[in-house]
Amino acid sequence: MAQPEYLRIAADLRRRISPGGQFGPGDQIPTIPELCTEYGVSEAPVRNALRLLASEGLTESRARAGTRVRIRPPVHRMAADRYRSAPGGRSTPFTQDQGIGWSEYRLDKRFERAQADTELAALFECEVGEPLLARHFVFYDNDQPTQMSTSYVRWSDVAGTPVSDPINEPWPGGTRAQMASIGLRVTRITESFTTGMPTELEAATLRIGSGVPVLRYTRRHIADTGRVVEVAHPIVWRGDTTVVDFVIDLDD
Repeated sequence: MAQPEYLRIAADLRRRISPGGQFGPGDQIPTIPELCTEYGVSEAPVRNALRLLASEGLTESRARAGTRVRIRPPVHRMAADRYRSAPGGRSTPFTQDQGIGWSEYRLDKRFERAQADTELAALFECEVGEPLLARHFVFYDNDQPTQMSTSYVRWSDVAGTPVSDPINEPWPGGTRAQMASIGLRVTRITESFTTGMPTELEAATLRIGSGVPVLRYTRRHIADTGRVVEVAHPIVWRGDTTVVDFVIDLDD
């Protein structure tokens, strides 16, 4: 079966805007009439091809400005040891991942009371309905939204403490330092990763196309008593510019 015209056009344009191709980041793509002439087709397959490339996060179109190759943000590496900084330090796992200083750190934040549903109760190893504080964050690097997450802590742990007040975010040292400030010593952190296509909210928040995959993971902070004191579920990064690094030291 012959390949639809728009897929053929999209594949060729994708090749032309790949690294080392004809069009670089920020370059103007030929106009629709020019592409129609070049490929010998009507407007419909050209428009469908451009929509596909935009959904993949490769191009962006603006009224009266045409279509340009999207400038992709830099690749971000998530190191396995990013949680090892001592509580009380200025850095956080996010600033270490991004390689940015404290003065460059910006986030949107929204706090609300919540209750543990079946999924959260299993992650917290608590009863369904336990009161929680839900903390919704969007993290930025140079005004580019890079990460979004919802972090839950037990209301019984944080009620009436500075941890429950969004004015104190971002918190120097991150969640581990927060827990230390209320007498909870975190000695273990677990992470579970999945990938998938973004929801409408994720695509809009991270400013990515609907065809750009995302990396989602669930993180748990566990105290020295074995009690789960924080669950971030999910943490979401754009998948095309995120690399997760693991180092495994083996005995000789």
